[in-house]
Amino acid sequence: MRPAVDRPRLTFHGAAGGVTGSRHLLEAPGCRLLVDCGMFQGLKELRLRNRQDPGFEPGFLDHVVLTHAHIDHTGWVPRLTQFGYPGPLHCTPATAELAELVLMDAAHLQEEDAAFANKRGFSKHHPAEPLYTTYDALQALKRLRPLETGAWRDLGGGVRVRLGNAGHILGAAFAEVRVPGPGGVHEGELTVVFGGDTGRYGVPLHIDPEPLPACDVLVVESTYGDRLHAQEPVLDQIRDAFVRTVRRRGTVLIPSFAVGRAQLIGLILRQLMRGGDLPEVPIHIDSPMAIDATAIYSRHLHDGNLDADVADDGRSVLFPRRVQLHRTVHESKALNGLDGPRVIIASSGMMTGGRILHHLVRRLPDRNTLVMLTGYQAVGTRGRSLQDGAATLRMHGQNVPVNAEVLTVQGLSSHADRDELLRWVASAPRPPRRIFVVHGEPEAAAALAGGLRQETGADVTVPTLGDGFDLA
Repeated sequence: MRPAVDRPRLTFHGAAGGVTGSRHLLEAPGCRLLVDCGMFQGLKELRLRNRQDPGFEPGFLDHVVLTHAHIDHTGWVPRLTQFGYPGPLHCTPATAELAELVLMDAAHLQEEDAAFANKRGFSKHHPAEPLYTTYDALQALKRLRPLETGAWRDLGGGVRVRLGNAGHILGAAFAEVRVPGPGGVHEGELTVVFGGDTGRYGVPLHIDPEPLPACDVLVVESTYGDRLHAQEPVLDQIRDAFVRTVRRRGTVLIPSFAVGRAQLIGLILRQLMRGGDLPEVPIHIDSPMAIDATAIYSRHLHDGNLDADVADDGRSVLFPRRVQLHRTVHESKALNGLDGPRVIIASSGMMTGGRILHHLVRRLPDRNTLVMLTGYQAVGTRGRSLQDGAATLRMHGQNVPVNAEVLTVQGLSSHADRDELLRWVASAPRPPRRIFVVHGEPEAAAALAGGLRQETGADVTVPTLGDGFDLA
C-alpha cells in the first residue's frame, strides 16, 4: 500500500555527505517527486550503493526531474526503472539529447568492463555483471519528457515544476517546484528550488546562471564550497609543461568528462593554438560520446543555451585544426602505437572507467607523458589518487607505475566556487528561509553552510544520507 503523506517532506538519498549520487525525494499530498537520479562514484563503499535498495520505493514515485545529464545526476535512472518506477522523466530538451548519450554509454561501458573482467578473470564476482544493460537504458530513455526552460508543467496534486538555466553544461537547469501550502513566498504555495549543479559566471562556452527565483526552501550544491577557482590564465598554467612535453616528443593525455569538459578543452586549445600561444600538434578525441556530445553542442550554439561569443570559422567551433575523431575500439587501440608529440583527450574524467584506462596503462610509465587533470577528482577515484601523488595506479588487474608528469589545471571546472555560489543565492529577490547544502565533501559543505548563514540569515542544514525534513 502506498503510504500517506499529509505535509511536504524532503529526504536526501544521495549527494548528502559526498559529491555523487544526487537523489532528492520531495513528498507532498498527491505527488511524490524525485529530483535527480544519479550514480554513486568514488570509494568502493559508495559504488556498492548503486546495487543496493535506494531507500525509497520507486514504484510509489509519480515523477522524476533531471537537472542535467552528468552521470552523477542521471546514471541510476535505468536502475530506477528496473526497481519498478513507472513514470516520466522531466528535463530540458538539451538534457534529453545528452542523457541518451550518457546512459547508453554508461550501459555499454558496464557491459564492456564486465566482459573484459570475465575474460581476464580479475573480477571478484563470477561472472561479473553490469549494473544495467543497453536494453535497460533504452527502456528508461522512453520515459524522457522534455520541458522548455521557463515553462510550467503540472505534475498533479497541485504540484508544478519550472526549469531555469543553471549554466554548468548544456541543458543544465535548476528546478523550481511549487506545492500547495500556506505561508510561502507565493500565496498558497510552498516553493522549493533544487539548484542541481550551479555554473560559473563569465566563462567561455556556457552562459551565466539565471537569477535564483524567490523560494522558501533551497537545495544548493557545494562541490567547491570551501575554495575559490584560480584566476591564473589557463595558458600560464599549462604553457611550460605543454611545450616541454612537445619538445620531448611526448604525449599530453587529458582525462575528460565527455559532456561539457571535452568541449571546453577543445575550445580553449583551439584558441591557444590558433593564436600561436601553443604549438600546433595533432589532437585526438578518443570518445564516441564526446564526439556525439560535441555535435549536440554545435546544434545549440545559436539558440541561447550557450555563450553567444563563441565564433564560427566554418569548422566545428569547439575543436582546433588537426583534430582527429576516434569512434571505434580499433581506432582507439591504434593510438597506443603512435609516438608524440600529440594530445589525446579521452573519458572518463575521474578515470573510473572507459578508454582513458587503456591510454594510462600504456603511457603512465613514460616520463615523457604529461597527464593534465582538468576537473574535480572525487575521493576514491584514480584521478584523486593520481592528483595526490600515487606511485602506482591499479588498472585492469595490474599496478601501473606513475612516471609521467601530472599537472592539475585550475579554473576549468564547470562548478561555481564559493563566491559564485554565494552570488547566485544572493541573486534571489529575498533570501530563502531554509537552505540545504548538498553535493560536496564534508569540509566544503560545512564551509559553504557557514557562509550562507552569515550572508542570508537562513536556517542552513548540511544533511547526511537518509535524512528527512518536514518543510511545512
